[in-house]
Amino acid sequence: MTPTKYPDGNVFFRKLTWEYPRVTHGKGCWLYDDTGRSYLDAVGGAFVSNVGHGVPEIADAMAAQAKKLAYVSGMTMSHDAVEDFSRELASRCAPGLDKVYPLSSGSDAVEAALKLARQYWAELGKQGKTRIVALSPAYHGNTLLALSASAREHYRAAFGNWLVDVIRVPAYDSAALEAAIVEAGPETIAAFIAEPVGGSSTGALVPPEGYWRRARDVCASYEVLLVADEILVGSGRTGTWSALEPDAVVPDIQIFGKGIAAGYAPLAAIVAPSRITNALAAGSGGLNHAQTFSHHAVSCAAGTATMQYLAEHGLVERCARMGHALHERLAALSKLPSVNAVRGRGLLAGVDFVNPATGKPYDRTARFAESVTRAALDAGLVVWPNVGHADGTNGDLVMLAPPFVVSEDELDQIVDRLSAAIAKVAS
Repeated sequence: MTPTKYPDGNVFFRKLTWEYPRVTHGKGCWLYDDTGRSYLDAVGGAFVSNVGHGVPEIADAMAAQAKKLAYVSGMTMSHDAVEDFSRELASRCAPGLDKVYPLSSGSDAVEAALKLARQYWAELGKQGKTRIVALSPAYHGNTLLALSASAREHYRAAFGNWLVDVIRVPAYDSAALEAAIVEAGPETIAAFIAEPVGGSSTGALVPPEGYWRRARDVCASYEVLLVADEILVGSGRTGTWSALEPDAVVPDIQIFGKGIAAGYAPLAAIVAPSRITNALAAGSGGLNHAQTFSHHAVSCAAGTATMQYLAEHGLVERCARMGHALHERLAALSKLPSVNAVRGRGLLAGVDFVNPATGKPYDRTARFAESVTRAALDAGLVVWPNVGHADGTNGDLVMLAPPFVVSEDELDQIVDRLSAAIAKVAS
């Protein structure tokens, strides 16, 4: 299977020169297309399918909710599904993070979280606190404010004049974070946003010990809201419900998405403390972020069923155990000449590539990550490519994030098939 002409049919595909298998169904870690081919889903689609494909309990919960109530506007009414979802999610968050605002995508949730941070300071009369600090590399979504906070230049290039100016600091350098806040003036900074463990933009980079405790102290000292983007790395993906749990750090605003409903419905959420929502209640009366499908009944039912399924089957704990097994097996990839590093935590891993002839990243024109992704797909393995992490343009890696139900045999197959794909492309 090779890239081909623009796909036939009426679908406006995300990539217009890619040959798409037509998937008909999935079960566990496997997907099946209309030709009978099987694919080992080593990245949960897009870091989404935490519980695996084809879980009837979640589908049944969604159907039951749809039969009772599919939708009412979150502007004027509540319902059992959103009350249940909010209670389930808040119970898994750190004490104090008790107000849940469900939305329909991660980008939308980042947009809402940053707007909440700005509005909070405005409600308190601190109108000058408008700026955002973010990491580089980083990725937070594709809506305009979320894209502004992202350091993914090939996504941003066409929209430069539409984006807001964001202060960038090197990823996971707490001294650089404090220096940037001081230089800009703390009275101008509304929020610092970052992923607790790096997502696809860094290839699952794990911060150094003590980074998050220091970053938490810096934000508190300068009255900057700490926004934890856990869309990709939360919901158990790194072996704990929140990727911040090992550091015992509580953010001011927390964002979940992707695995929160395991792909059974579009769902994300921001979680904030009452001290922030109380400021809005005493001022303008609510968050100025209208979204038709926020607080959606069927999506919330999917989220509640997913969280309950994770708990009933001990899947977050299983993710931690299988994560150790995954990284033990991935160590073999480090011996390949084209592999620079393998990193990550839990069932999240990034494989970073290097040109062995130069000892530097492959030139972007080589499209190494995309070629490995295609070779893996041809071999029946789904992985996720990312580019540009080295200097904004160059840098190739692929990501792995299999469902928490992955078996040890499937981990072996993931490593074997990916190793063969890398070797094929490198040759």
